[in-house]
Amino acid sequence: MAQREAVLRLDEQWDRIRSGAVRAAPAEAEGLLQELIGALREPAGTDPECAARLGLRLGDLAARRFAGGDRAGALAAVEEGLRYAQQAAGHDPEYARWYARGLINHGVWLAWPLSDGERLPRYPLGPKAETGPSAMERAAGERARDLTRAAVDVWAALDQRDPVNRRGLAQAEVFLGDRLAELGSTEDAVAWAVDAEGAFRQLLLADPGSQEAQETQEAEEALDHIGRQLELRLRFLSFDSLVNLRARGLLAERLLPRAVVAARIDGVAESEIASGLHLDAEQVRTMLEVTPWRAVWRFEVRGPDGLWAVQEHPWHSRTDIRNRTAEDVGLELAHGFRGSADYPGDGAHWRLLLWWHAEGDPAGARFRLLVGPDTSLGGPSDTPS
Repeated sequence: MAQREAVLRLDEQWDRIRSGAVRAAPAEAEGLLQELIGALREPAGTDPECAARLGLRLGDLAARRFAGGDRAGALAAVEEGLRYAQQAAGHDPEYARWYARGLINHGVWLAWPLSDGERLPRYPLGPKAETGPSAMERAAGERARDLTRAAVDVWAALDQRDPVNRRGLAQAEVFLGDRLAELGSTEDAVAWAVDAEGAFRQLLLADPGSQEAQETQEAEEALDHIGRQLELRLRFLSFDSLVNLRARGLLAERLLPRAVVAARIDGVAESEIASGLHLDAEQVRTMLEVTPWRAVWRFEVRGPDGLWAVQEHPWHSRTDIRNRTAEDVGLELAHGFRGSADYPGDGAHWRLLLWWHAEGDPAGARFRLLVGPDTSLGGPSDTPS
């Protein structure tokens, strides 16, 4: 008993350092954490609280390793910690919460190579991308998705009358949406994000006065993150996916103008957009007239060495467009290029890629055109499905 109490006092000491209530030099903090982990190992075999705290502290060690650039060390530490956390999760709701958060962190660190510096999907097109993750990175991303889905299940099994559990579930759904988006499962990613968005809004509206400032700020930050992610993800959805989401009630009203524009960019007729998204024809026309989309294009010419050279402005540029398809814009640009002083001649090979919003993977281009001596300019020779 005395040994257990000493270990728990050591854990309290670490918790004060971890929270910033007590300052400690990096080496001192590292030493204390390692000592605490060693002290928790023996009682963790039979004591659920010690097992839960060991899982928590191995997670702290993993976070420190990840912050220091040691991703492999972080993954090893968090995997060990999750074994103890799972062992304790059924004994107390708080231990289950710790376990769920550990699952999410494990997923984040596994999926790290699938996101860019702004934490947006590096390969949002999934298997369709021309440049994608390695087989090992994709396998890690799929495991991250499964771990995060397990975290959602853990939170969902807890008492949803408790706002702490509802908030945890909403946060887990946000992370699941992120993991799905990184693997190219954009429609499912949008669905989970919309569910999470609704949950956070309900939390903010339930009893605003009773919430701590930090909880309110976290919910608002989550809503901002979801909003940015949804706007990004709509750019990679087919019209059929937009229709499915609308039918399921998962296409928020504020996103309808962007969904209408997305469909029009891909060449869907206004009447079909109105029918598929359950809108009036006048609503669709108004949305298209007032909501611009950013067309970004790049012309390239192949030289005698076989390499493609990117052309200078205005053949590598961008502008805002209203109520025109990507094909309309692309063909107009192509005809303009052919009539310009920069045109390399009918004997040359040249190509055009046109994206919505930003340059990216060629597979994500809304219009593609490859022209050479044996092709004509009558229409696109290579357009995305």
